[in-house]
Amino acid sequence: MRRLPRPRTLRARLIAGLVVLLAISCAAVGGAAVVELNGFLTSRLDQQLQQAGPAFAQSLEHGARKPSDHDGDEHGDTRRQAAETFGARLLNGQVTSAAVVPASDRQDLGVRLTAADRAALARVPADGRGHTVCLSRLRDYRLMAWRGRDGDVLVTGLPTEPVRAAVRRLELVAVVVLGLALTAAGVAGALWVRWSLRPLSRVAATATRVSELSLASGEVTLPPRAPDSDPRSEVGQVAAAFNRMLRHVEDALTKRHASEERLRRFAADASHELRTPVASVRGHAELALLHPGPVPPGVTRALERIKAESSRLGEMVDDLLLLARLDAGRPLESRPVDLTRLVLDAVTDARAAGPDHRWSLDLPEDPVTVPGDDHRLQQVLANLLANARLHTPVGTKVTVTLETGTDAAVLTVHDDGPGVPDEVQPGVFERFTRAEHRRRPNASGGGAGLGLSIVAAVAEAHGGRVELESGPGSTAFTVRLPV
Repeated sequence: MRRLPRPRTLRARLIAGLVVLLAISCAAVGGAAVVELNGFLTSRLDQQLQQAGPAFAQSLEHGARKPSDHDGDEHGDTRRQAAETFGARLLNGQVTSAAVVPASDRQDLGVRLTAADRAALARVPADGRGHTVCLSRLRDYRLMAWRGRDGDVLVTGLPTEPVRAAVRRLELVAVVVLGLALTAAGVAGALWVRWSLRPLSRVAATATRVSELSLASGEVTLPPRAPDSDPRSEVGQVAAAFNRMLRHVEDALTKRHASEERLRRFAADASHELRTPVASVRGHAELALLHPGPVPPGVTRALERIKAESSRLGEMVDDLLLLARLDAGRPLESRPVDLTRLVLDAVTDARAAGPDHRWSLDLPEDPVTVPGDDHRLQQVLANLLANARLHTPVGTKVTVTLETGTDAAVLTVHDDGPGVPDEVQPGVFERFTRAEHRRRPNASGGGAGLGLSIVAAVAEAHGGRVELESGPGSTAFTVRLPV
């Protein structure tokens, strides 16, 4: 049973269950009819044996003879016996004579019995009841035995072949009718179940359309609701509950989208408004540092810190503005960009900024060109290399590999540093994500956690994606861009 294929859909299960139940019911009715017919016909045989009595067996006491129209005495009269009637006489458990009423006058009454047949006849009780015995040369017979007046046992029997033929015919008719009934019931049941489950199919189709929607962000328009059905039925209750769930989901998505829009506008407006005062603070700090007169050393250090932090704040404002524009769906420039040249320039800058690291390049012989915004792609490279430089110890080897395939250019930045902590990896490309324990123990400073989120956003804006594979001693950021 475990190897039999099981129906997977509800429709198939209902149809299979209907056919199985109908098959069991028909089989039970057919089996009962066959058993009843067999018992009825067997009882009719017993009645015939009772009516015939031991007359034919008594006629064998002096030897069997061919029937004749003049056989009117008690020992030779076979005219009242049905064809193939069996008779036998036993004395002291031994068969003394046996014969069968022939179907025509030209046949002999005698019959040859094997030792097994004689033993079977000896076991028939003389109780005047019918017993089925298989005689090797005569097949199955229904036998009935009586005790004679001379201490012998008289056995009379009729063949059971007519009964078996009638039972086999009934079995054949039952099988044919059962097959036709199951076929008709399967077709009718399939149509009925399909018609009954149409509302559920519509609910499933609506759920499939909803599952194909992108619900992660942005404004989402849900498909039309599932058609209403009879609320008193189970299918109607499922459809009503599903429609209520869709309304709740749509309300939640609408509120989320409105909240995201407000947050996006706030980030864009706040970043835009902060650019002017940040630039003003940095300008005043630079102007103060250019003062020709004597300035106390403490004031000079404070002004330098103001200048450095204002520059860092300005970069953060620019990153926030970029993310806000990308979130708003503003398209980037799309023109051919020599990605090989960008990689060379970015690695040269990174080598100058981090001379204590070992930098390696693996570039193809032919230039790799992709459509996109060269400034933003340069920012992606700069962020990945800065991440590898700032978050790994001195002496770490950083390898930049550029490959091209049939439909994408693959840029990989790999380092043999300690790796990204497991608890940080799931959200490494989210905004403001920073590990509590940096990969470089003696690193100082740090960004706002926007570098990798900008990498992911710019890659997605170009129709690509970025992936991370990290473990102890191996960290690889892979950017795939369509060519």
